[in-house]
Amino acid sequence: MAEDTLRVIARVKARSGKVNELLSVLSSLVEPTRKEPGCLNYKLLQNNEDPTDFTLIEEWQSDTALESHFATKHFKDALIKLPNLVAAEPDIRRYHLVS
Repeated sequence: MAEDTLRVIARVKARSGKVNELLSVLSSLVEPTRKEPGCLNYKLLQNNEDPTDFTLIEEWQSDTALESHFATKHFKDALIKLPNLVAAEPDIRRYHLVS
């Protein structure tokens, strides 16, 4: 992994009774996103102790690659579905490697 890449951690919490639907939507992002230019890593995690808690761990070559991701059909389609499935706004944070 390159040191100058962009790392993104996105946490998403499902509404009560919407875990399977949210899992389906988030899972549908994984394969097409991994095929995008500039995507170096894209993983979906689900909390063992709280199945409503999902985390996406991403690595992108650049901010430009991430911005291109936001313009893809699969991302836009997922974004439309999220408001009915999530308990709160997703917590999305961008990081760079410091050591």
